[in-house]
Amino acid sequence: MHELGTVFYVLDRVEELCDEHDLKEVGSVTLEVGEVSGIIPMYLTDCWGWAIKKRRPALHNTELKIETLKAITYCEACGKTYDTVPQGKICPHCGSGQTYLLTGNEYNIKEIEAC
Repeated sequence: MHELGTVFYVLDRVEELCDEHDLKEVGSVTLEVGEVSGIIPMYLTDCWGWAIKKRRPALHNTELKIETLKAITYCEACGKTYDTVPQGKICPHCGSGQTYLLTGNEYNIKEIEAC
């Protein structure tokens, strides 16, 4: 379960910002999670609820918000893009396998709301 490692990484970054900006409380953290990143949002949420209680009091009530980033693939043969999940690696426009993922396998800290 790499979700726990992801949560620890995010909380480490948030704690660094708390120190840098003397934040007393963090209201929420918004993560962007790619739909083919391998991260399961439900597991991320479960780990979050447990992990924030193990951190400094400023994080004990911090809400986790998750936004899904759509997976988009680019076809080098025809130059078009398409939704990856329903189509896979083969381009639905021209049938080529010369494709690569543009977005959807990443996760980013989008926003941290300070109170």
